[in-house]
This record gives sequence, structure tokens and C-alpha cells, in this order.
Amino acid sequence: MIKKFLHALTYFTTFFILTFSAASEELNTKEILDIIQKDLRTLERAVYSESFQKKSSNSNSLSDKETEDALTRHLLKLSEIEKQFQNLTNKFEEINFKIDKLSSRLSKTQADNQLRFEELEIKSNVVKKNFESEENLIANETDNKQVKLKKIMPGTSQPQDLGTISYKDMTDTNDTQVLQSVETTQTILTENFENEEKILPDSSPIEQYEFATSFLKVGDYNMAERAFREFVDTNPDNKLSGNAQYWYAETFRIRQLYTDAASAYLEGYQKYPKSEKAPINLLKLGVSLVQIGEKDQGCLMIAGVKKQYPNATQSVLQKAKYEEKKFDCSKENS
Repeated sequence: MIKKFLHALTYFTTFFILTFSAASEELNTKEILDIIQKDLRTLERAVYSESFQKKSSNSNSLSDKETEDALTRHLLKLSEIEKQFQNLTNKFEEINFKIDKLSSRLSKTQADNQLRFEELEIKSNVVKKNFESEENLIANETDNKQVKLKKIMPGTSQPQDLGTISYKDMTDTNDTQVLQSVETTQTILTENFENEEKILPDSSPIEQYEFATSFLKVGDYNMAERAFREFVDTNPDNKLSGNAQYWYAETFRIRQLYTDAASAYLEGYQKYPKSEKAPINLLKLGVSLVQIGEKDQGCLMIAGVKKQYPNATQSVLQKAKYEEKKFDCSKENS
């Protein structure tokens, strides 16, 4: 009987392994457990039935007590195996749960990364469109602006148009390239400004410069204009004055006041030819001149960026090349 029981146990184990391997791909854990429990109950009935038949036919082989003890041990062993299977099943379910959780986190992370990439792409497109819109807006102003920027040549008292100034006059190597028209303009601007209330704090030039820059960051260009004008007038020889003069001119360009912007850029070009913003200041001067109808002089200024500032940043040099091509300055120079 014990041999048959062992054969049955071997059959059960083999059947379980095959069933578990085959069913793992098609059935879930609960269905597999149901099959195992049914097989165990069937095996128990078979063992009990065969045990009692063997006992009645061959009572001399083993005593009733020995047979019952052996049967009890095997049943306990089967019960232990069933518990082990159940523990394995629980661990299997736990692993599946953790895998599902990790898969969910991975999907969420991928979705979040995709969203961030899309936001960065959108922001990049918006910046590109804003830049193109600004360039188109500047180009459109060429057809509408016919105002002439006037100045007085050094050494003469007769007014002349800025368009009649030679390129040599505009590229003087002196550090203090001062024209009478700029001095007159500066005097008028200073007198008007002094009538207004001072807005810069009573602190160091660096803190005053940062204070003026804060108006640009929030888009208050009227206050930025006043602040940078006051900074240049208060600290004319400071190393930040050239930058302040450039941002002062930018407040006009942003508001599409191209004549005022050209005057401010010209003042910065003449007073601060070696400042950090000198190359871009000269480039913006040329663009502003083209916008107000002084294309010949403006193209000379744009072409002069590379000649006067060959060590400027690549972005400024490439921008100058782009503007020169955009306004067809090569045709004008030829």
C-alpha cells in the first residue's frame, strides 16, 4: 500500500509541476490552487480506499496501528506540501503585485517625462515665434517710418542729415566720439529728466544698476527708461554705464520708438566704444537707422560690427551677418 501511495504521490507531484507549468501561461493563480485542492481530495480518497482494502485482504502484512500511523504521516506530509504550495502562491502573487506597481510607476514617469519634453518644445517654439514676430515687426516699420535723424557735423555749425555722414566719421578711433547733435540731445534729455523725481536708491552703482534692471524684468519700460537715464547721468564714468546706455536705448526699441532708439544707440556708440555692449549697440544702431529710412548709413553700421569688433561673440557676429543679408546691404555697399 505504501508503494502505491508513493506512486500516487509521485504522480501527484509530477502532475502538479506539469499542470503549474502549463497553466501558468493561461490560468491565474486562483484557478491553479482550485485544481490542486481537487487533486488532493481525490488522492486522499484513493489512499483511504486502497488502504482499507489492503488491510482486509492482507491483515498479516501490517497491524492496524502501523497502517494508520503510516497513513497519518503521509497525510501530514501532503498537508505540509500543500502549505508550501500555498506559501509559494502567496509569494508569487506578492511579486506580481510589486511588478504591477513598478510598471505603473514606470508608465507614470514616462508620461511625466513626455509632458515635460512637450512643454520644453512648446516654450522653444514660442521663443522662436516671438523672435520671428519681432523681426517681422521691425521690417514692417521700414515702410511706415520716413523720419530723418538729424545731427551737426564736428567742426561746423550747419545742420545735416545723419544719412550724409561718412562711414569714416562714424568709425573714429577716439574713445570720446562726441558729436554736437548728441551733446545737444543729451542736454535736452538731462534737463527734462532733472525736473522729474529721482527714482534710483541712494546706494552703490551696482545696486542702482540692478534696481534699474528690475524694471526691465517686469516689463515696465517707462520706468526702466528713467532709471537707466538717471544711472548714466549720475555715473557717467562707471564701468556699467555703457551697459546702462544700451538698455536705455532698448527701452525705446521695444516700444517701437525707433528714432529715439537710434539717438540712444548713437550716444552709446560715441561715448562707450569699448564697453561690453559696444558690438551689439553698434549693430542695433545700424538696424534702427535702416528702420527710420537711413538704409545706406545703417548698412555701413551693420557691416562695421565685424570690422570694429572682430572679437565680439559669435552670436553678435552671426546676427550682424543675418541683418546685413536681410536688408540687402551688399547691394547698397556695391
